[in-house]
Amino acid sequence: MLLKLASIAAIGGLSFMPHDPLPDLAIGSALPAADVKMKDVSGKEISLKEAQGNSGLLVIFSCNTCPFVVGSEGSDGWEGRYPEIAAFSQRHGVGVVFVNSNEAKRDAGDSFADMQARYKDKKYSGSYVLDAGNKVADAFGARTTPHVFLFDKDQKLAYKGAIDDNVGKAGEVKEKYLEKAIAFMVEGKPIDPATTRNIGCSIKRVAVEHKH
Repeated sequence: MLLKLASIAAIGGLSFMPHDPLPDLAIGSALPAADVKMKDVSGKEISLKEAQGNSGLLVIFSCNTCPFVVGSEGSDGWEGRYPEIAAFSQRHGVGVVFVNSNEAKRDAGDSFADMQARYKDKKYSGSYVLDAGNKVADAFGARTTPHVFLFDKDQKLAYKGAIDDNVGKAGEVKEKYLEKAIAFMVEGKPIDPATTRNIGCSIKRVAVEHKH
């Protein structure tokens, strides 16, 4: 079983299947929306291209409100692993950007002020940016929080999907998919698997309502 979800499987907004209107970014695809400026929690406007490190770029679509990110009773959530992931990425020359595309929840926990507070409280590093109108998420075909996209130094997609194989218990992770992908990418080795199953809450878009 890829992920242990027993304690949170009934959460509203859970998204497993792709939404038809969205693209499905294939491995090897170029970095979408590379020059789009987004507001970082620092107050600066940055683009994904500007955030890239010498070895590549890690983009994680996230938010402040999804139990798959923040945890819930009986589940750790993935957010507690963000500082470690960011540090690991940065040690390997990979820039890190967390993207909040929950445009429909700006007044319900995903405002810019909420993002700033969470970045500080949870000791994020890298950038945490607001994707106005979920434009960048749409360009990526990002579907869930979290949803991971790793690009190499040439801005080509090298890995996408999940962070690891256990959202519920950080101490019981057996496969660190993302860290393995970063290490292999930097060493020039083939990434296997290059795609894993992303699972989380659906990104709360404003333009299109997706029912589950």
